[in-house]
Amino acid sequence: MRSLLTLAFLTLFTMEFTVAQDVPHPTLPKGAGTLDADAPKTFSTTPSGLQYRVLRKGTGANPKATNRVKVHYHGWLDNGKVFDSSYQRGESIDFGLNQVIPGWTEGMQLVGQGGMIELVIPSDLGYGKRGTPGGPIPPDATLHFLVELLDVK
Repeated sequence: MRSLLTLAFLTLFTMEFTVAQDVPHPTLPKGAGTLDADAPKTFSTTPSGLQYRVLRKGTGANPKATNRVKVHYHGWLDNGKVFDSSYQRGESIDFGLNQVIPGWTEGMQLVGQGGMIELVIPSDLGYGKRGTPGGPIPPDATLHFLVELLDVK
C-alpha cells in the first residue's frame, strides 16, 4: 500500500481552505514562510502529469529519491477541504522520500532545501482508485500540497 506519510500521520481536519483559480498563490497557512516576489503564477507540468510551481527557491541542495527530508506541508482536495497539515499540528515531519506517494517523491526533487513548492498531484501519482479507505482522501482524488523543504538528510 502506497502511503503519503503513513496513516498515523493523516489527520482529518474540518477547516475549509479556499482555493481560488484566479489567485496567483494559495493562502499560506499560519507559520508558512514567505514567497519569492517573482514566484510563477502558472504551473509547469512534468511528463508524468505532476504540476508544480516553485514559490520560493531554496538555497540548499535538491533532495534525491533516496534522501530523508524534513518538511512542513499543507494538503487539500479540489473542493478546498484540508485533509492534512503539519502547519496546523504545529510540527514539521521527517521521512524517507522514497517512502511516500510518487507525486511527492518526484515533486520534492524539484526544489532546494529552504524552498517552497506547490504541487498538484493527479490521482495516479497519489492514492489512485483506492484513496485512503476510511480516511480523508477519496478514490481518484487530485491532491494539492504546499510544501516547505526544511532539511535534506
